[in-house]
Amino acid sequence: MIKVLKKNDVGSIGVGAMIVFIAMVLVAGIAASVLIQTSTTLETQALATGTETTREVAGGIAVYDIEGHVNTDIDGLAITVRARAGSPDLDLNETVIVLSDGTKKVLLAYDFTDTNHFNASVDTVDARVFGFQYTDLTEEEFGILVLEDADSSCSRFTPVINTGDKVMLFIDAAQCFGAEITERTDVFGYIYPEHGSPGVISFRTPSSYSDTVYDLQ
Repeated sequence: MIKVLKKNDVGSIGVGAMIVFIAMVLVAGIAASVLIQTSTTLETQALATGTETTREVAGGIAVYDIEGHVNTDIDGLAITVRARAGSPDLDLNETVIVLSDGTKKVLLAYDFTDTNHFNASVDTVDARVFGFQYTDLTEEEFGILVLEDADSSCSRFTPVINTGDKVMLFIDAAQCFGAEITERTDVFGYIYPEHGSPGVISFRTPSSYSDTVYDLQ
């Protein structure tokens, strides 16, 4: 009788151990599946984050030069910009200029619907930079003049700049600030591209205006 009971106990223990083992295998399988899925998700997110970070760090727009045109005071600005080294393509349709003279702050964007807001080359008659019709711009708009564009990526409807391209962004200063920029005025602002680092605008106007065009930065 004792031997029979022991045999039954052994059988029960074996079945119990098998149930526990199967449960452990199932749990381990589910855990492994979750870990694999999580690692795949994290890898995808890490790649996307890395790409975005690279675009933000390496990309951006650089201010190359700023020219000012004098009527009585400075009535127009021509800001030469280019894409930073290693920057992906920058769409000027998605670019915003923030500008302030210490009294008024304005936001400007590009409007492709007006034909006078884009010029594919410098004025062909006498190569005047300010031959561009910047006076047609409002206080909320900037114009584009193409200086260098080897791959013809910058057009009126899709003004995209990339490595090697240089364009001038025109601003009607009199419209923006309600009057022309007088002497000894500090002007500052940023050019915010679609992605990447912004271009910095910072200059002080001369103490007197004896010329028609000034290099401000």
